[in-house]
Amino acid sequence: MSLRTALSERYPTVEVRCCDVQLEVDDAVMLAGVVRGLGATAIAEEKAGVAHTPCRPELLQAATWHAARHGISSTLVDPEGRLRSSADVVCALLRYIGPALEENGDHREVTSLVHRLLRQGTSADRQRRALADAGLPAVGALITSGATIA
Repeated sequence: MSLRTALSERYPTVEVRCCDVQLEVDDAVMLAGVVRGLGATAIAEEKAGVAHTPCRPELLQAATWHAARHGISSTLVDPEGRLRSSADVVCALLRYIGPALEENGDHREVTSLVHRLLRQGTSADRQRRALADAGLPAVGALITSGATIA
């Protein structure tokens, strides 16, 4: 997922890019809630005059590469550039956006869905498990049914 660095002057929007389509509606809801929480947090911090240290581009590139290579079932790079468990990094993100999630009434739903994601893995993880367990027909069944393989 990436956020555009320059906002449109004509349309006051932020673009969020996802690497793939979510297999389940709950995954899309979780992603939308996290993005809304990030946006609301950024707006609140801007209004409060919170100063931020820009992240070095090479750290962002390395963190993105690491996440794409290893997924959520391994480690992630935290904002300070350290490798930590994915659960620790994701839970730190939830704490960071927690006030915005509360304010919007999203906290319970989003945190529940994020914890489910941490337990079950991403849709890519589920597709790989289906392929390993029962072959390509199982992947097709997973995609078309929206069923969760635990």
